[in-house]
Amino acid sequence: MKDDTQELTDLAEQLVQAALKRGASVAEVSARSGWELSTKVRLGEPELVEEAGHRGVSMKVLRDQRVALSATSDLSPAGLERLVSDAIALLDLSQPDAAEGPADPALLARPPYPDLDLYDPAVERIDAAAAIERACQAERVALAYDERLTLSEGATFARTTGARALVLSNGFVGTSRGSYASLVVSPVAKDEGGKNRRGFYWTARRHLEDLEDTDFVGEEAARRTLRQLGPRKVETCEAPVIFDADAARSIIGTFAGCITGGAIWRKSSYLTERRGTAVASPLVNLIDDPLLPRAPGSRAFDGEGMPSRRSQVVKGGQLETFLLDWYSARKLGLESTASASRSGASVGASTSNFILEAGELPREELIQRTQRGLYVTEMMGFGFNPITGDFSRGAAGYWIENGELTFPVSEITISSDLDSMLKGIDLIASDLELKSSIASPTFRVASMTISGT
Repeated sequence: MKDDTQELTDLAEQLVQAALKRGASVAEVSARSGWELSTKVRLGEPELVEEAGHRGVSMKVLRDQRVALSATSDLSPAGLERLVSDAIALLDLSQPDAAEGPADPALLARPPYPDLDLYDPAVERIDAAAAIERACQAERVALAYDERLTLSEGATFARTTGARALVLSNGFVGTSRGSYASLVVSPVAKDEGGKNRRGFYWTARRHLEDLEDTDFVGEEAARRTLRQLGPRKVETCEAPVIFDADAARSIIGTFAGCITGGAIWRKSSYLTERRGTAVASPLVNLIDDPLLPRAPGSRAFDGEGMPSRRSQVVKGGQLETFLLDWYSARKLGLESTASASRSGASVGASTSNFILEAGELPREELIQRTQRGLYVTEMMGFGFNPITGDFSRGAAGYWIENGELTFPVSEITISSDLDSMLKGIDLIASDLELKSSIASPTFRVASMTISGT
């Protein structure tokens, strides 16, 4: 895939000028291109190969605080003309909104932008044959690990690369390129009762060289699958619960959805009036950092052209800030935290790299320090009310006795409320990995309700 950032920039600038000439007072255009490959194998045979490229543009225009959005993947002259004319026509149908408007030009990011090393040409050089071979190798290693592993839900290797140009009529012009590759393996073992038990392990990074070793991914997937054989139920009780890194990431992601500007000004978050108050244990420090090199959610500038900056969302358990774009900031009478992102033509506040900072204890020590409790590796369903914070989800994992994992546990429900859970965190491990843009190390909640038999 060629570097077409200049071509995308030229196209976006052309469309901004066309919209302004047609009567828009503000015009913002995002032009994107990308290429994706996804391969899946099962029991050594290719099951899926999908490869596709895309190009498209999206436009946001304003006039008299009325806003209209338009997008197209038809980049022909007729398609681009339709894009602009549709956006201008929609302005007359929209209602004025006092919170709409671009960022102050004086606050915009200026080149040179920080180089965050987000693009690896080696990723896009992985063709379908190489991707299939990586997936096959990981699955082979997993199934060869133990004779009880006779089935598989497959192994998938995927990669994506892309480029973007953002041009705003308030004077901002910026481009970016990125890449991402992932590998996941899901072997299956047959339990004594004839029931299939599935486990999995995955790795993902922006740079190919940063992926975990293919054989290790297969071996770890096998180990995790075998540990699930012979699950039991447990009696309903109150006990400490340890969430492994993947399960913990899900909880941190749930919290992230409650601190973005849209949730706050709509009052659809239990944290609406909580800024400056304790929302978690003093051990908890949550950051949103878009400036981490090679990280999945990194960006040199936000979706409104603001220079990216690190935000300390929770410090020592206290909620320091919400994550805001300019629209939500105006609705709340606050300032943007440079947290705007674009989904098509629409703009809203979002996280970048949202991270629970790691502790100093190895994961194994968290287990050893737990006399009796639950170690959660998987959660099912989505039982969360963002307005009240009530939390209840199905879970699976392992029961802990005397500081050791003793037997697998399934068909249980863990429940509490997110506020109590975060305030109840009493141990945080050191096993933080940035596989995705929301990341967490393993942590322990001192007590939760575990509903079993």
